Amino acid sequence: MRRAPALLPILVLAACKPPAADDYVERTRIGGEVQGPSEPIDSPDTQGAVWAPADKARRLLYGKPGERPLFAIECVGQGAVPMFAYTRFAKADPHAKAVLALIGNSHVTRLPIDAAQVGDVWRWEGAAPVTDPRWDVLTGTREVEATVPGAGSVILNPSALPGALVEECRALAQPPSDDEPNPAPSPPANPA
Repeated sequence: MRRAPALLPILVLAACKPPAADDYVERTRIGGEVQGPSEPIDSPDTQGAVWAPADKARRLLYGKPGERPLFAIECVGQGAVPMFAYTRFAKADPHAKAVLALIGNSHVTRLPIDAAQVGDVWRWEGAAPVTDPRWDVLTGTREVEATVPGAGSVILNPSALPGALVEECRALAQPPSDDEPNPAPSPPANPA
């Protein structure tokens, strides 16, 4: 009989909580509707898509001729560490972050890619140093699959242009070798 009085406070507390219900989530929302990620888009058809130089120097666009581009790569800057920028022309949720996976040419590369606002539109953009060996994925002669979660996969058809752009950009990062002549002659030494 002594146990009954000890259980009484526990039973009283349990009786204060309402039972679970189907509308429980609805009752707990505060401040309107909760926004989630957008619906994923389908992977685009890339049959007939090609790499082409853009109007801007050291930039390539990928897509079907006469249509909106699907992907772009660009060498940005020069000197100590030029960057290799990449754009996936697909709608992105504001301020979203993801990983771009590039698979092909015996490489698997993962690079950060973030939503960037261009005018009223958000799209996927990122950049990494061109000296990063992960860019070797674009230097082969086979197709490469570029995937951003929710933005579908883009099959990048084989072309020598991306590899050439990677190598050109890497050459901008290299310091002059000792074999190259010095552009300015050294001043003569002052005899003491």
